[in-house]
Amino acid sequence: MSTESFPPIAVGLMGTGEYTTGITPSGQSKSDKKIGVVGITMFDLKRRGKVSDIVMAGTNGGKFPEIKEHFQKNIGDVYKGLDLSFRGFPEGNLRNAEAYKEALRALPKGSAVIIFTPDSTHFPIASEALNLGHHVMVTKPATQKLEDHQKLIELAEEKGLVCFVEHHKRFDPAYNDARARAQKLGEFNFYNSYMSQPKFQLETFKSWAGIDSDISYYLNSHHIDIHCWIVEGRYRPTKVTASATTGIATSMGCDPKTEDTITLLVDWVNIENPNQRGTAVYTASWAAPLKAGVHSEQRFHYMAAKGEVRVDQAHRGYSIVEDDIGKLDYNPFYVKYSPDENGYFDGQRGYGYVSLEKFIDAAQSVSAGKTKAADYDGKGLPTIKATVLTTAIIHAGRISLDEKRSVGIVEEGGKIKLV
Repeated sequence: MSTESFPPIAVGLMGTGEYTTGITPSGQSKSDKKIGVVGITMFDLKRRGKVSDIVMAGTNGGKFPEIKEHFQKNIGDVYKGLDLSFRGFPEGNLRNAEAYKEALRALPKGSAVIIFTPDSTHFPIASEALNLGHHVMVTKPATQKLEDHQKLIELAEEKGLVCFVEHHKRFDPAYNDARARAQKLGEFNFYNSYMSQPKFQLETFKSWAGIDSDISYYLNSHHIDIHCWIVEGRYRPTKVTASATTGIATSMGCDPKTEDTITLLVDWVNIENPNQRGTAVYTASWAAPLKAGVHSEQRFHYMAAKGEVRVDQAHRGYSIVEDDIGKLDYNPFYVKYSPDENGYFDGQRGYGYVSLEKFIDAAQSVSAGKTKAADYDGKGLPTIKATVLTTAIIHAGRISLDEKRSVGIVEEGGKIKLV
């Protein structure tokens, strides 16, 4: 966490869904994000002097009274010293799918914009924000199309603005440590990852699941990013072949095109020695059982020439049993909602919080003229430039499913291209 002091920065939160507010279409979230992550983090950063004014943009102004009541009851009445004020767009009881445009213009130039909206909207909102001179953090996947990701890289570079992708698993202490240790294990050989969410989440995502995006964009992006980060600068992906299962999501009323589980088989090659090849298998599902004891299964196995790494971050040796619920495995490293001994919010060490604070620190520093946006590349941070391979792989996976073929990934003139 930054120790240097900069003027507080205004923040725009694009999206009023579960990750930002803890509110879902059916009321308060039943997941491990009951009061959201982005909103509570920004309110706490305001208390700590890093954030000034907050604006929030959704598509339905009629939701804001419910959000404010929810914030007061579950945040204001629980933690001391938090100012929960924000300006919501669209204002009044209006519906407007492009309210983000008004919200972005209500922010002073050089503000920090955090985007948690449906996948298909990431690129238009992020490019609008960058064009207006704001720093941007966009949730994963940064974009659905490789060419859009590349446009954001160019736009951020041209404007000298910070642009991060919210790949918070990079700040998970186990994943972060595993990445460092994997560097000593020699040449990459095999990687296998699995991430899931219980099928009740399909109720939360029903409005866009299978229509705007898929489970590979939504969840595979986490472990693909971790793998890309482990082999960064040493290996590059060359071919993606995707496979998917169907039946569960559609039986729950989702769009007929909705896949349940998507697996990507990816060929990798050593950049300096093409005889060194590796294979990766990435699987993501939102059709997992309801009473598995965890909200999200998340694990990977990385094998190299001189050893291997296995991480299971669903079961962290910490479980609670309640008579009416049964056994639940908790993840105390992601977000901590219990107050400290003085009644203040105490989640600053959670990797969900750390990920957002790293972005705010970078945006403050660049806006104050202390650093340049390019200074954050090459440091293990999930900048838009550092995460392009993740988008290339997931986009290739979508094409593979739609066109029922393998998709090649090549580099031409310093630019990645799908063939």
